[in-house]
Amino acid sequence: MKLQAIDQLPNPIFESLGWDYFISEEAGNYLTNQLVVISEAERDAFYAAGNRLYDMFAAAAEHVLQHNLMGKLGIPANLHELIRLTWEDERHLHLFGRFDVAGGVDGAPIKLLEFNADTATTLPESSIIQWAQLKANNLDETKQFNFVYEALVENFKRLRSLNPDREPAILFSTMRGAPEDDHNVSLLVEAAEEAGFETGFCYVDEVVFSETTGIFGKDAIGQPLYFPFWFKLVPWEYIALEEPDLCKMLTAIVRNDVAVILNPAYTMLFQSKAILKYLWDLYPNDPLLLEASLEEPIGRQNYPFVQKVILGREGSNVTVYDGIGLPLEVREGEYEGQACVYQAYAQLAQDAQGMYYQSGIFFAYEACGLGFRRSGRRIIDNGAQFVGHVVT
Repeated sequence: MKLQAIDQLPNPIFESLGWDYFISEEAGNYLTNQLVVISEAERDAFYAAGNRLYDMFAAAAEHVLQHNLMGKLGIPANLHELIRLTWEDERHLHLFGRFDVAGGVDGAPIKLLEFNADTATTLPESSIIQWAQLKANNLDETKQFNFVYEALVENFKRLRSLNPDREPAILFSTMRGAPEDDHNVSLLVEAAEEAGFETGFCYVDEVVFSETTGIFGKDAIGQPLYFPFWFKLVPWEYIALEEPDLCKMLTAIVRNDVAVILNPAYTMLFQSKAILKYLWDLYPNDPLLLEASLEEPIGRQNYPFVQKVILGREGSNVTVYDGIGLPLEVREGEYEGQACVYQAYAQLAQDAQGMYYQSGIFFAYEACGLGFRRSGRRIIDNGAQFVGHVVT
C-alpha cells in the first residue's frame, strides 16, 4: 500500500467549521497526516462497486419482504409495518449510507463486509476534511473520489421533488452527549439548506410527536414548530427495542402521511448483517461478495471466517477465526446474545507497519466518495483512525 505524507490541517480550520471534536483530547490522533494513494482504475472500481452493491441490496431486500424473512434478519416485529410502508412508497428516500469493504488497492479485489445504511457517520472527514487536506498541501483537490457533499445536496433536492406537496422544512436530531454525531448532522444541515430546505435542530428528547399532526421541534422563542421531514441520527433498532411506544407512534405518523422520516425504516433491511446470507443466496460467487451463512461453518474447518452479531455496530461482538477454527481476534461488546452471521474472511490491506485498512464507499443515490479507516487490529472498531486518499 502506498502512503503519502501530508501536513495536518491547522486547528483554526476545525474551529471555524465548529468541528471542535476533531481536535479534542477525546479524538486524539483520529485524523492522520498521511493519505492512501490509489490509481484512477482503482477509483473507478470503487465507484462501480458501490453502484452495483446497492442494486444487489435492493434485490435482496425485496426477496426478504416477498418471503416474509424480516424475523430472520433480527428485525423487531414492531418495525415490520413501518418498513413495508416506507419500502412501498418512493417518497421515503434513502438519503445516504456507507459500504464497508476490504481490498480495492494493491491489486486486491473489492469485497463487501457490510452496509451501514441507517446511521452512517464519518461524513465531515469523508466529504470536507480529506478534500481540505489536499488543498492545504498544495495538491490538486480534484484528485480524489469525493463528491459526497454534492451528492447529498442533490439527494435533498430529489427528496423535495418526490414530496412536492410538503413544505421543505426538515428537523434534525441527535442524542445528547455525542459531539461526533452533532458534527455529522451539521454537515447534513448545510447540504439541506443548499437544496432549499428550511432546517431546525432538537435533541431527540426535545422532539414532540403526534400520530395525527406529525413531528414538532421548537421555533426561536421555544414554541412548537411543525416539520414535515425528520432526520434522526438514532438507529432504528434502538427505537424499536428501547422506545416501543415511540416506534408505534412513528408507524402511525407515516401511515397517516404526516411526516417523512430519514433514513427510512427500510434501511434496517440493509443494516442487518443477516442480509449478507441472502445476498450470497441470490448472487453466489459474485466477485464483490464473500460467502455468508446464518449457520456456523461445520467443524470450523472450511476456511478463515468472521462471526458477527447481526445488529452489532462499531466492530463490537466480532470474532475472526483461522482456517482450523481457532480465534485470531475477538472484540467483545454490548450485543452479546444476538443471532450471528458467518462470513468468509477477507484480508484487509496493510501498510509497511502492519496497520490494517478498511475502505468505506459512500452512497447517496450513486456511489459518491471514498475514505479509509485503519487500525493495528483486524477488527476495525470505533477506535480506528480516519485516513484520506489521493488519486494519481
